[in-house]
Amino acid sequence: MMSNFLFSAKSRQGDSIFHISIKRLFISVIILSTLTIIALFIQDSFIRPFLGDVLVVVWLYYLMSSVLNLAPIKLSFIVVSISFAIEAFQYLSILKLLGLDHYSILRIILGSTFDWMDLFAYTIGGVLCLTFERSPTIKTIT
Repeated sequence: MMSNFLFSAKSRQGDSIFHISIKRLFISVIILSTLTIIALFIQDSFIRPFLGDVLVVVWLYYLMSSVLNLAPIKLSFIVVSISFAIEAFQYLSILKLLGLDHYSILRIILGSTFDWMDLFAYTIGGVLCLTFERSPTIKTIT
């Protein structure tokens, strides 16, 4: 049943599951730029660690929605699940276990420190994505 929920070949409109949305790709680039600015220039205890994690989920959602034509609830579930899995890898110190912890790019992408608050931030990001999809203003961006 879960596999039918996630991997149905039909999209929300019954069309192909794959598509290209330049507008959503553009939004993802703007969010990625914002995340880069936060990472490079903001050193605090809220915006970078918490708001950054919320925005990562929103970025991943818009990036994936630029090529995948899935219902918002499905895509939000997938994105939050990916985020939770990465956090679980941090908990398990997977990079260290695999002998890959000396690659700084992997530590940046996958992170290195588990934090329960990150799971909360990812959930908020997923809920924000669903909220954006229900908003009449944002909904026109398809």
